[in-house]
Amino acid sequence: MATISPRDAQWREQLRASMTAKERTAIPRAKMTELDPAYRITCNEEVNQGLTQEQALVEARRCLDCPDPQCMTGCPVAINIPGFIKNIERGEFAQATAVLKETSALPAVCGRVCPQERQCESRCIYNKMKREPVAIGYLERFAADYTRNHPSGEKIEKPALNGKKVAVIGSGPAGLSFAGDMIKRGYQVTVFEALHQIGGVLKYGIPEFRLPNAVVDVEIDALRALGVEFVKDCVVGKTLSYDDLIADGFDGIFVASGAGLPRFMGVKGENLIGVMSSNEYLTRINLMGAGHEGWDTPVLKGKRIAVIGGGNTAMDSVRTARRMGAEVAMIVYRRSEAEMPARLEEVRHAKEEGVIFNTLANPIEYIGDENGHVTKMLLQRMELGEPDASGRRSPVAIEGAIDEIDVDIVIVSVGVSPNPLIPNSVEGLNISPKGTIVVDDSLQSSIPMLFAGGDIVRGGATVILAMGDGRKAAAAMHEKLS
Repeated sequence: MATISPRDAQWREQLRASMTAKERTAIPRAKMTELDPAYRITCNEEVNQGLTQEQALVEARRCLDCPDPQCMTGCPVAINIPGFIKNIERGEFAQATAVLKETSALPAVCGRVCPQERQCESRCIYNKMKREPVAIGYLERFAADYTRNHPSGEKIEKPALNGKKVAVIGSGPAGLSFAGDMIKRGYQVTVFEALHQIGGVLKYGIPEFRLPNAVVDVEIDALRALGVEFVKDCVVGKTLSYDDLIADGFDGIFVASGAGLPRFMGVKGENLIGVMSSNEYLTRINLMGAGHEGWDTPVLKGKRIAVIGGGNTAMDSVRTARRMGAEVAMIVYRRSEAEMPARLEEVRHAKEEGVIFNTLANPIEYIGDENGHVTKMLLQRMELGEPDASGRRSPVAIEGAIDEIDVDIVIVSVGVSPNPLIPNSVEGLNISPKGTIVVDDSLQSSIPMLFAGGDIVRGGATVILAMGDGRKAAAAMHEKLS
């Protein structure tokens, strides 16, 4: 059960006196303004425009002050959700952000990309009332954005150092979350990033129309202001070794190198020109500026683009293709739309932007021209059978039902595998058959004081789950180093 401060308890009583629960439940959930689809496919501007101050105040009033707030049990980083929402309701937006940052290093990021509908909002008591849950994600974004746009000017005080230092390998959500918690505990923290920008998958994997780089940079700058040091263009396992880090005096190491190895399907013709992974496609465009003025990075462009997969990365890829000029952009997914793992909002946005959904279909061959460039694909039509281990109904091929479709580019988005560099370069590190680092309940590996979390352990997960790993590993490492 969440602890209620005397100040919040007093505020709660005042609220109950001023507005009944019945009046609160009668308030409709806030609707966020979005860019018009016809306009947004011509640019990279953020689609969701955020809540206005008035909308945020009204939405915060919908919170019913549950004695045992179940929303918190759905948050992997244990944000004090009632605490930050009540501060918004009081109009104390900076304090709301302070509450968020007690447990989250990236509130402006999480407010945009976390699947709240499957986590905190899924536990909201409004669901039992057959009503829309409190827009926790919208409110989190509002608080973080308001504080960013209205800086207080107060100087951030760096925590006093305790004389110990830790290394973080990878600057994605797991690494940044770990770094934030450890710097607050007084450790000297150095984050090593292989690429030329800090942010990991937040920069190379998520398009700016969903998560602007400027938002990520502000969160990173906040960590830098606390004293976290960042080293770019440094590939641990090549530029530096594990032994080098130990020799440099690091007392603990957290591996958060992610799952950057693309996964393909073994379909005939996958080696044709124009068939690529979503990892390559998004990295070229998001991180390396392909297709944008002033950048020389090449990227293939086509009129008819197919994206294979049904997750958020597939939606990011197909929506990016629309912005890159594709006249026909389609999702090819072997199950039905109901089984898609992508967020409902992302699916809706894709449809609004003209994306075609070719479900219950699976590619079985890519066909190329005399120059080796893909021109067609053969799709096997599917039907749903019995549920598999994930609980979703398994796709079963319909005998003889094969379609031929013209394509210029095929983007494969069927998952990723762990980055093998760290696992293969650290002697004695226990690795699973899938290439992930094996850890115990505290996220410590087979090597003492080497912890790991995020996709390098999970093999592919959400931003918030990776952040949860970072917090858990930080607490465990701190306990051992203390």
